Amino acid sequence: MNPTLPGEQDVLSLGDSYTIGESVEEKHRWPIQLVAELQERGVQWNQPRIIAKTGWTTDELQSAIDQSPFIGRTYGWVTLLIGVNNQYRGLGAEIFRTDFRELLQYAIERANNRPRRVLVLSIPDWGVTPFARGRDTKKIAAEIDMFNRIKSEETLAQNAHFIDITDISRDAAEYPSKWLAPDELHPSGAMYWRWAQRAADVVLQEITKAAEL
Repeated sequence: MNPTLPGEQDVLSLGDSYTIGESVEEKHRWPIQLVAELQERGVQWNQPRIIAKTGWTTDELQSAIDQSPFIGRTYGWVTLLIGVNNQYRGLGAEIFRTDFRELLQYAIERANNRPRRVLVLSIPDWGVTPFARGRDTKKIAAEIDMFNRIKSEETLAQNAHFIDITDISRDAAEYPSKWLAPDELHPSGAMYWRWAQRAADVVLQEITKAAEL
């Protein structure tokens, strides 16, 4: 099941605090746990190249990509998780759609124009965390759901993979000590592992399907 083409084991991960793993050890970042999980299942991926920073919005990720040394090559797989800071700062949905569409196109290009090698994760719901106390959590949830609908529409229109992890993130409402990092906002390594599991399932399905063609 191991990929054999040059670069097929290389991964590019794009995002914000959820991709860089704010408040957890590097080994607990979800893209790194994804690689570890796939290796356990017999798929050898290299450690991901990560372009991500806490607080980034879609336009800030775009600016960073333009300056990154990783832009001049292609990868076997690309992951993309962005949008929470657009919602947090109250930026408009249509601006988000335009920016996200451009980021998705970039991700597809980096995956050697193979949209089925692009994994887009939904935005988690930070409104269920202790950090959100005193805020309108129903409004936060509704806005995140709206942004995720945009992401899903744009992703599926390009035939890439949309992986919904928002439902997992909402488990933090009942068990914050298990599913959240010490900052009581970002996910714990245990929650990132659940995201990685869900993404690994999609990768294995895609690899299996491609092998059958």
